[in-house]
Amino acid sequence: MRVVLVLEYDGSNFCGWQSQSNACSIQNKLELALSRIADEKIRVIAAGRTDAGVHALYQVVHFDTTARRPLTAWTRGVNTYLPKGIAVLWANEISTQFHARFSAQTRRYQYLLLNHAIRPGILYHKVGWFHQPLDFERMRTAAQILLGEHDFSAFRAAECQAKSPVRTLTQLDIAHRGNMLIFELSANAFLHHMVRNIIGCLVYVGKGRYPPDWLRVLLENGDRSAAAPTFSASGLYLADIKYSPDWNLPRMAGRLNIVDEYRFF
Repeated sequence: MRVVLVLEYDGSNFCGWQSQSNACSIQNKLELALSRIADEKIRVIAAGRTDAGVHALYQVVHFDTTARRPLTAWTRGVNTYLPKGIAVLWANEISTQFHARFSAQTRRYQYLLLNHAIRPGILYHKVGWFHQPLDFERMRTAAQILLGEHDFSAFRAAECQAKSPVRTLTQLDIAHRGNMLIFELSANAFLHHMVRNIIGCLVYVGKGRYPPDWLRVLLENGDRSAAAPTFSASGLYLADIKYSPDWNLPRMAGRLNIVDEYRFF
């Protein structure tokens, strides 16, 4: 039997999604909890791996098991064995043709950036931070250059294992509420550190170090060393993953707009 789960997590206290030998990852914690409920060893496959410190509002995983349990066992039951920063929101049985990673059509990330002279306190680990004033319109102009299908070599980590650097970025919107900048990025898939590297480059444009057209130069040259440093993981959220409606996954299992949690900005 194949089971699909939707979960959310605060990545602050974990070493990322992927299983580690010291059992510090979200995958480690989830597999341990699932194995206790199933009374057998469970291995999960996720729609996407998140780095240390990155959060998720809508992560999708699947696993196979011989255990027969009520669906509530895979939600409330599993949650009793999970750390407080991780919660399964929804579970269902699904065809073995479904694959959390390969059946996904698009992924959406949000990045929250506090642009204020004073660093955050209560939102530490929940938002990125930049202390100098940023030119919002320059950043929006630069963002439009990245839309479409491109070779994103200049925006991938050196350790990225993707076979191809070509991705199709369908959304890169920037809005602001007071001192908070809100980035929305959607693509068919993302390279390792791609979102954080894009944010870093947009910040360089916003503070006036480079003109907006610099991003076009980076795309054409594909030189990671010429781009901005990788930005902080703290403000990054895996916000949504879209699948064919045929799979009947819930569309509102998580809080799909984390900005709504921070209305006081």
